[in-house]
Amino acid sequence: MTTLFLMVGLPGAGKTTEARRLAAEHGALRLTPDDWMLPLFGTAEADGKRDVLEGRLLWLALEAVRLGTDVVVDYGCWSRDERSAIRWLVEAEGACFRMVYLPVDDTTQRARIAHRWATSPAETFPMTEADIRHGRAHFEEPDAAELEGREPVGPPPGSTDWRRWAAHRWPSFA
Repeated sequence: MTTLFLMVGLPGAGKTTEARRLAAEHGALRLTPDDWMLPLFGTAEADGKRDVLEGRLLWLALEAVRLGTDVVVDYGCWSRDERSAIRWLVEAEGACFRMVYLPVDDTTQRARIAHRWATSPAETFPMTEADIRHGRAHFEEPDAAELEGREPVGPPPGSTDWRRWAAHRWPSFA
């Protein structure tokens, strides 16, 4: 069965390293917005363009799944709603969804971010102390039910279905 692997975690958790490994192991298409943001816009956040890019990459991921190609989506997906929407969209295509959550403690995260910036600044984004704190404050850690696929299946209040929610969250997805 075709599988979409969704990388979940904070910066410095090892998502991209694991995404590369999974892509090689499964012959999967790897979609990492960071690989596109720098060449296209020179920055991690360019006036909402990251959301637009993620929407098109999600659309591409679902096209690949429909064609029988495994995909590794390396977004980080900090919110439960984002992860639930992607799970629903993948399963609606009849594919297997596999969340790969990589937790990281504060000390390890900071060391990895500093190392990455020191060794390959052209391939990464600078992260300030405020950026790190913001990420930790806004990240919704997956609980056991979500990791096992037992989370509620309905979209958030005010949304009629996950596809519409995704089109609102990632404007270019629709």
